[in-house]
Amino acid sequence: MMAVGYYRDLEHLAILLCNIANFLGEDNYLDHYIRDFPLSCKKFLKSGTTISPKIPPSLFRWLENCLQHGCSSANISDLPSLLCKDGCHVASLARKIVCFYSILSGADLLGKKLSSGVYCNITTGSHSSKEELTVLAMVGERFGLQQLDSLPSGVSLPLRHALDKCRDSSPNDWPAAAYVLLGRQDLAMSTLARKCKYKEIETPTNVNVISLSTPYMLNLHPVTISSTISDAIGLEGTKLEDTDSVDGSLLDGMEHIFNSSTQLRYGRDLRLNEVRRLLCSSRPVAIQTTVNHSASDQDLQQTQLWHLAQRTTSLPLGRGAFTLATIHTLLTEAFSVPKLVLAGRLPAQQNATVNLDPNIRNIPELRSWPEFHNAVAAGLRLAPLQGKMSRTWIIYNKPDDPNSVHAGLLLALGLHGFLRVLSITDIYQYFFQEHESTTVGLMLGLASSYRGTMQPAISKILYLHIPVRHPSSYPELEVPTLLQSAALMSAGILYEGSAHPQTMQVLLGEIGRRSGGDNVLEREGHAVSAGFALGLVALGRGEDALGFIDSFVNRLFLYIGGKVHNERPHFSTISIDESRGSSQMMDGTTINIDVTAPGAIIALALMFLKTEAEAVASRLSIPNTRFDLQYVRPDFIMLRVIARNLIMWSSVHPSKDWVWSQIPEIVRCGVEGVGGDDNDVDDMDAEAFMQAYVNIVAGACISLGLVFAGTRNGNAQELLYEFAMYFLNEIKPVSPTSGKFYPKGLSRYIDRGTLETCLHLIVLSLSVVMAGSGHLQTFRLLRFLRSRNCADGQSSYGIQMAVSLATGFLFLGGGMRTFSTNSSSIAALLITLYPRLPMGPNDNRCHLQAFRHLYVLATEARWIQTVDVDTGLPVYAPIEVTVRETEHYAESSFCEVTPCLLPERAILKTIRVCGPRYWPQVVDFNPEDKPWWNFGDKNNPFNSGILFIKRKVGACSYVDDPIGCQSLLSRAMHKVFGLTSLKASDTVTDVHSGSGSITVDQLVGTFSSDPSLIAFAQFCCDPAWYSRSDVDFKEFCLQVLFECVSKDRPALLQVYLSLYTTVESMVNQITTGAVVCGDSLTLSGFKLALTYIEALMTGILSTPKGGIIQSTFVGSLRKKVEELLNSSQELKDDFRKYLKLGKWPEGESQDKRSILLSWYLQWYNVPASSVIRTAIDGIKPKRMSSSSIPLLRLSLPRTHINVIHEIDRCLA
Repeated sequence: MMAVGYYRDLEHLAILLCNIANFLGEDNYLDHYIRDFPLSCKKFLKSGTTISPKIPPSLFRWLENCLQHGCSSANISDLPSLLCKDGCHVASLARKIVCFYSILSGADLLGKKLSSGVYCNITTGSHSSKEELTVLAMVGERFGLQQLDSLPSGVSLPLRHALDKCRDSSPNDWPAAAYVLLGRQDLAMSTLARKCKYKEIETPTNVNVISLSTPYMLNLHPVTISSTISDAIGLEGTKLEDTDSVDGSLLDGMEHIFNSSTQLRYGRDLRLNEVRRLLCSSRPVAIQTTVNHSASDQDLQQTQLWHLAQRTTSLPLGRGAFTLATIHTLLTEAFSVPKLVLAGRLPAQQNATVNLDPNIRNIPELRSWPEFHNAVAAGLRLAPLQGKMSRTWIIYNKPDDPNSVHAGLLLALGLHGFLRVLSITDIYQYFFQEHESTTVGLMLGLASSYRGTMQPAISKILYLHIPVRHPSSYPELEVPTLLQSAALMSAGILYEGSAHPQTMQVLLGEIGRRSGGDNVLEREGHAVSAGFALGLVALGRGEDALGFIDSFVNRLFLYIGGKVHNERPHFSTISIDESRGSSQMMDGTTINIDVTAPGAIIALALMFLKTEAEAVASRLSIPNTRFDLQYVRPDFIMLRVIARNLIMWSSVHPSKDWVWSQIPEIVRCGVEGVGGDDNDVDDMDAEAFMQAYVNIVAGACISLGLVFAGTRNGNAQELLYEFAMYFLNEIKPVSPTSGKFYPKGLSRYIDRGTLETCLHLIVLSLSVVMAGSGHLQTFRLLRFLRSRNCADGQSSYGIQMAVSLATGFLFLGGGMRTFSTNSSSIAALLITLYPRLPMGPNDNRCHLQAFRHLYVLATEARWIQTVDVDTGLPVYAPIEVTVRETEHYAESSFCEVTPCLLPERAILKTIRVCGPRYWPQVVDFNPEDKPWWNFGDKNNPFNSGILFIKRKVGACSYVDDPIGCQSLLSRAMHKVFGLTSLKASDTVTDVHSGSGSITVDQLVGTFSSDPSLIAFAQFCCDPAWYSRSDVDFKEFCLQVLFECVSKDRPALLQVYLSLYTTVESMVNQITTGAVVCGDSLTLSGFKLALTYIEALMTGILSTPKGGIIQSTFVGSLRKKVEELLNSSQELKDDFRKYLKLGKWPEGESQDKRSILLSWYLQWYNVPASSVIRTAIDGIKPKRMSSSSIPLLRLSLPRTHINVIHEIDRCLA
């Protein structure tokens, strides 16, 4: 059997075979070839009296038997012997077809050989049905769509049936070529993206995909989501309010945030515009004053401008979080940083600019660290393509004179992990500059890049800035406390999770060691850095960290001020090189716990993070006596609450009852007594109760923020929002309903600064929970707090920094990133959220401001965006996300609409593309307690957060049809396709609007991107098409087009047209007498289509959704053919002559009669005349009655009953 494209070659081959059969005297073979081409081969016919014993093989006959009775019942002699030979390429196409039919009909696979006797190559992949195994065989045999379309329509139908059945739910481990066969380019692109990492499609590894898809390369190319501002967004999305724009400049560090991804995420929502306005620090801010200014107004302007400057200098921290990793580009230009403008403008005076008076304020000192944060924010935007950074680019941006801008860039690159490209020489050249902020940024950046590696070279560099680690022979160096603090934190990050004993001993000693200066707050900051570093080194290791952990824990509790259990008489194992530093942190004869307690509490919290160590947590007790309440500082109570909850991780629950359980009974009763009518509590106790109460509640809220970081947990969000509104109302009533069940009158006993700090820490925790979500209610609260602070004059730098950071967290990475809750991420978040807010832009005493950027280490790009594989554009799509069972909830599923954020890898189980508009797709995960995948990971199921999907034909995207008017498709298509006499310019009125027009090709183009359907629709709109006189054919074409579009089976367009034209050409040939088709091969293909329908009915082929082609259509064609063959008396006469003498028609109109006879013989499975005569000779001795029909039926089982009757009449 050859492909229909080689018809002329096949006819010449038939003539050659007739010559050979004639020479060998094989009349049955000769009859077989004459039936296929009666006009060309009839001249070879002899007398027809010779009887040949050999029956020629017939592939069509074998395929029919296979579909009718199964592979085991098909006669192996019907297959040419060449097909059963391994390695034979002469009849490779026929062998492949036999392979596929064999598998579909239930053949067993024995090694590489099927039970039907043919060899078959099957590619690797899981399968659970014979249809899936057939698809794998098609891939293994390199049988593609081009080969499938070249087959006769009837032969291709069972194969198309197998592809159609696997299209909905195919296994995930198939090769890309298999998905191309199914028409699932979305799955093919995802597979290629995972395995080839966007190599060129033409690479040798993808040759198989090419051969299978040609000429159907439907957008199998890399899809890159543009980061540039689109035209439409450029006109609307980037437009800032006129009241905030003077020079019209858009260089605010956020101009790139409006791209196709964010536009799809927020649509017409203007949230991103508002965030950009709130975090912009490159424009003068508006100062509201009177129109007629005076000398007193100038002082007022300077005061107001100073308060606004506190806010402006805090904005870069939030902007860094907002724009985190949002520029995907090749780094080929100089690093640019947006301006940090501290000036103001007067809208009432034509936007006149007002600058801070340098005689009143120290402007350079005010700008130093804010410029550093501004550069960090600009550097955090960078996300180089393929995660690569060039050392040359870093050195190229290095200034001649060190400055804060390049220092911030170094920290930003280090947080992204890009400083590994620097050599040791480069690093020492930076340190040689002796620039404070550059040294801080470089140390933290290097430690972040080499996080957890214990790299010796980096370790030496860090220890250079820790005097206690200097050898005794080393000259005395005076290292500023700020650099020591940065070096300690960097060492903790470098040795994270290692439990390195010597490093732990050094860090423990540093918590209680007096630093170089006498400023107590600087000493506290130094101890806090050492505490964080110690906690990082032994992160979550608990008691398995090292053998003498008890002495560590006892020393830490001694620093806290608690009781010591089994304290050893000396700490010789702890304190090393005592002579090389200052004295222990002793004021008089006791440890100054005001300095050491915060660092020790933090160290314990991180060392026993998530260990559920009740023994340690119980020793971090909350004061439960009046004496303890007076003895322990209230802010230390907050730290103890946080530490206890981080240790007892699984006991944290987002409920009011859990928060109340954190409050000791004495505090709870005292607070209720203070708020009652019969207040008998003295002011000192009342203040202690209230101070403890607000700090415990704030600590519990921070604990909730850390435990549920990035989860968008609804209960946690509601609870934190409720407490935020409660504190806000206690400061200044704004909502009469908020906090009505909580104690009142906090402001009578607690200063406003403490309440403001607690409020903003709670809001910051709320943003951590809702990170990346852009939650509208939370955003409204943040915007209100920002405006309120300026209006009330309560605009300290720390408060503004909290609001700025919270805003950035809420829209983290433009809404494309969020936080993880693994131990390492929680430690980084705790460093960022450390509850001691700075007093001013340069306040680094209690907590180094550069540490506030370490939240970057806790972020994950758990962003998923669906891309239409046909158009390459990002689209909305509903997905169902399944998460595994945890201690808080059972296994559950919830629905999202992409683009969206996914749960953590530790709980993510399944993602399923659902909805009626896109083909279903399931991505399974193995929940692992590991970080989210990074670019280039081998097992990364996504490529840069992209999931390719394929839209079903007949459905619009959610952008074009948001409300899902799917009935519009049916009504509009019927309206168009019902009008078969349309002119080329005729139109159909729009169903809804009553105006406008649409043509067939426009409508098909709306609902389908398939090139064959669009091309055929355009053909149906051609003016020449409407000049055709055959109305029935035009109507049929439109109906078929509707069938293929509505059922998303574009490949069947060829099948329907082929079957229809086959039968119609037969009818026209008989009615007009003009010879159009001189063979009967097309009829054999049509018979296989009938057999396919029968196989569906008998169950040989499974039909969960029915056949892919309408059985009524095939049945109507069958009826036409039978009417044609049964209506001619000449045909019956010719058939009798053929039976008796084996002769074909001669004389007048012999060509027409010969073709008709060949159709008749093929249609009714009439054997060769010699076979019939042999059967008749065998029947005559056994004939017992006047009718020979029963015996003939037994002798000729495949022959139609009508022909049996005709043979019987001949006998009679």
